[in-house]
Amino acid sequence: MNTRLLVCDAAHFRIDYEINPYMDTCVQPDPAAAAAEHAAIVAAHLAAGRQVEYVPSAPECPDMVFAANAALVRGHRAVLGFPPPERKAELPYFQEWLVGNGYEVIEAPYPFSGQGDALACGNLLFAGYGQRTDRRMHAVLARELDYEIVPLRTVGPQWYDLDLAVAVIGNPHTVAYCPEALDEPSRRRMRGLGLDLIEVPAADASRLALNLVSDGTTVTMTRGAPRLAAELRARGLDVVELDTTELAKGGGGVRCTALTLDNPPAGRPA
Repeated sequence: MNTRLLVCDAAHFRIDYEINPYMDTCVQPDPAAAAAEHAAIVAAHLAAGRQVEYVPSAPECPDMVFAANAALVRGHRAVLGFPPPERKAELPYFQEWLVGNGYEVIEAPYPFSGQGDALACGNLLFAGYGQRTDRRMHAVLARELDYEIVPLRTVGPQWYDLDLAVAVIGNPHTVAYCPEALDEPSRRRMRGLGLDLIEVPAADASRLALNLVSDGTTVTMTRGAPRLAAELRARGLDVVELDTTELAKGGGGVRCTALTLDNPPAGRPA
């Protein structure tokens, strides 16, 4: 889980439009600082023993650094994202990389925020909807990638992607989530799965605390959520906390910058 990741550099990261509540075209990221933040994230992945693959960013794609929205990958199949119009230009670059590296690529027929709204937890897939992803995509993901879908509706644009509200910590048993970010049926659904759940308050989740990458041994996360970091350390996990101040101006943190490539196909252990 999360031991092989696809990332894209931050060379062209900027705020050209506003498609989530974190973005403000009047508040631009500092290019050097954003690049340094991204470099620190990649260095942390490498230090944790993760393999990192690269797609170069394109000048016309200011959000391309948030590679998680490009697709959802399981085994050697990938369902491409279907992003807002402002981000459509990113897809050919990621599609070219996936095809060139032997993945069978399926185009999404409906709006779909890629891995941002689709978090694998063993054979379960926490599948977000209500903001960027059309719920009809859930049947597509179940059919094409053979996941058991757990539909989770986020309650407002602040939680524009599910990976701001839910984080898989120990696949497939431990999950951190923000109950306030989900509607009541979704909260009941989460609590009924028999998983080890860590509840995270909205104040921490809104600082992108749940936008993290965990391989079950090391958790790489945004700095500024000490309660969650302490809870994870108490469970025996190594926790690396990083500054993502500039990246957050685009609404993304650690998780948004990496597309997981090692979700195992059905029938294989996570």
